Amino acid sequence: MISATIKRILPRGLYGRAALILIVPILALQLVVSLAFLQRHFEGVTRQMTRNIALEIALISDAVTVAPDQATAAAAAARLGEALAMTVTLPAATEAPAADRRVFYDFSGRIVIATLRQAFADMGPIDLYDLRRVRFTLPTPHGAVEIAFDRGRVSASNPHQLLVLMVVAGLLMTLIAFFFLRNQLRPIRRLARAAEEFGKGRIVPYKPSGAVEVRSAGNAFLDMRARIERQIEQRTLLLSGVSHDLRTPLTRLKLGLAMLDEDEARPMMRDVDDMQRLLDDFLAFVRGDATEEAAEPSDPVALVTAVVEDARRAGQAVVLHSVEGRGEAMLRAGAVRRALENLIGNATRYGTRAEVSVAILERALRISVEDDGPGIPKHRREEAMRPFTRLDDARNQDRGTGTGLGLAIAADIARSHGGTLRLGDSARLGGLKAEIVLAR
Repeated sequence: MISATIKRILPRGLYGRAALILIVPILALQLVVSLAFLQRHFEGVTRQMTRNIALEIALISDAVTVAPDQATAAAAAARLGEALAMTVTLPAATEAPAADRRVFYDFSGRIVIATLRQAFADMGPIDLYDLRRVRFTLPTPHGAVEIAFDRGRVSASNPHQLLVLMVVAGLLMTLIAFFFLRNQLRPIRRLARAAEEFGKGRIVPYKPSGAVEVRSAGNAFLDMRARIERQIEQRTLLLSGVSHDLRTPLTRLKLGLAMLDEDEARPMMRDVDDMQRLLDDFLAFVRGDATEEAAEPSDPVALVTAVVEDARRAGQAVVLHSVEGRGEAMLRAGAVRRALENLIGNATRYGTRAEVSVAILERALRISVEDDGPGIPKHRREEAMRPFTRLDDARNQDRGTGTGLGLAIAADIARSHGGTLRLGDSARLGGLKAEIVLAR
């Protein structure tokens, strides 16, 4: 419980945590120095200064005590007070407080009171409420004598100067350390940004810099990115050759079947069409989208509207249900179009109608496709997005043959944009709800 609370309080960013690493030790050091050194030092100085002035107070008390009468005692007290820079009044001219008084934050005042009490057990209430003066009374045979003197004579002068110096020096050192640390954090942030953009299918210029460990990680990232790009390029070239080699015999088969009797050729032509569609789906899935086109600012609403209109012209029962928000997003329009076409094709294949919704949020783009079909059980939705998966018991395969790649292709395109494909239940139509959520 405590650990979870601390994690919620701690900053999540690298700069915030680095600042915390810098500030906490400095604050802790200043606190320890303030309590362990400064407090003891100034307490010792205050105690020694108070003991010294207690000797002067004792001299005044003895002079008043040995005087034969009050007038002589008052004169002696005034003479000694003037010599010792004190105000001595006999008898006391002001009413003494009921008890010792000091301001709550006057920590050295506690030492002054304790030291004076130790020297003069019968001393009256000590008044330190005025931080610039010390005032108290002493009982004598000729009446209570009031003594007052400057507070600076029993307290260390300007003790806050060292504290201010510590705070200023701590802030200065923190600022300098932060500038040095920022130069070390900047390469890490650049590496994180390059990796994040590559995860979204965008390649941004990146050159390793910074400490040796950061440079090593940056070079490893560049090597990894280059290997992935080479693999995608080689795979694309290989599949392009396979596609060309397979399309040629398929075309010859179609020409040969066209010369046969229509009734005899129809089943075989359907098989050839299925083979053509399967080949196109396989190529679309394996080819991927990372190197097909660069992401560009696109209008998602216009893109979705065009896909829906094309699907309607092709005879699919689909409508654009709602549009929320306006703006552009960094998209590979061809890839997003392919993903949306696959989702609409699935929706109209397994249901009687489909509805598409677009929501442009501050940091994300959400495209939803809902149908009135049988849907997919919750425990099999992850399985449905795997390549070559057919959920025969959940989706009616009599409505058309499928390769099991439609959702897999859509999920792969969503991931290449730094997003995800989510499957759920359609509250409005009762079937499946497929949502593509892409980062803007």
